[in-house]
Formats: sequence, structure tokens, C-alpha cells
Amino acid sequence: MAYIKVWVHFVWTTKMRQPILTKNVKSKVIAHIKENALKKDIYIDSIDGVKEHLHALISLGAKQSVSEVAQLLKGEASFWINKENLVKGKFEWQDKYFAISVSESVLPKVRKYIRNQEEHHRHKPFSEEYDTFMEKYGFSE
Repeated sequence: MAYIKVWVHFVWTTKMRQPILTKNVKSKVIAHIKENALKKDIYIDSIDGVKEHLHALISLGAKQSVSEVAQLLKGEASFWINKENLVKGKFEWQDKYFAISVSESVLPKVRKYIRNQEEHHRHKPFSEEYDTFMEKYGFSE
């Protein structure tokens, strides 16, 4: 048996960053993502977000890849949102997403950051958060 702990902070947005994850829709989507993750043996430590994006702290299993986990969570959630008609029109996530490795030493800080998304985004729009992620982690378009 392998003993593995690989923590990843995921961030993904609605298509074209449409602000359609109202509090009611967001809570249903998060509950469904958690339920779906359990069925697929994906360990979600923390998940939250605001009207156009979600953050999740996930511990990857021995046979899981970043792209597989992102696809399983985003793809299935999108399918479910459309099946349940939770929003007007066809729901889609943006193809792009962030996935950043997280050290054990900063887990409490990342958990707090994810759980405080509503408060965080009262002061900082997602566009600024996006730019910060791009710069801080050396991503380029």
C-alpha cells in the first residue's frame, strides 16, 4: 500500500465568468460536488466560492491525476446542474482552471482562505484574484 499526501488547491470558473452561482445555486452545487466526490473516492477537504467561481482543497489519491479530478468534478457537476435546471440556459464551466500544490504547513491558511470566499470577494473581485494567481505562480496565457 502506498501512503500518499498530495494536496492541491483547485480554482475553476463558470463559462465567461458569468455570475450565476447565487447563494442558493452555489450551496446545491457544492453539496452535489461533495456527494459526487465521495462516490469517486475524491477527498475534498474544503470547498466554497462565490457567484462565478469555486475553490476546492483536495487530497489526491494514489491513482488520481490533477486533470482527472478536475474533469470528474467539473464535468459531472455541469451535467447535473443542467439536468436539474438550476440556472437559465445551458450551464458550463470554463475549460481553464488553476491547480496549485499545497504544502502541509500552509493547509490551515488555505482552508481559511477557501472558507472565507464571500468575505474575501467583498474587497477583491475575481479578476484581481485571477491576476494575482497568474503572477504569483508564474502562469502565462
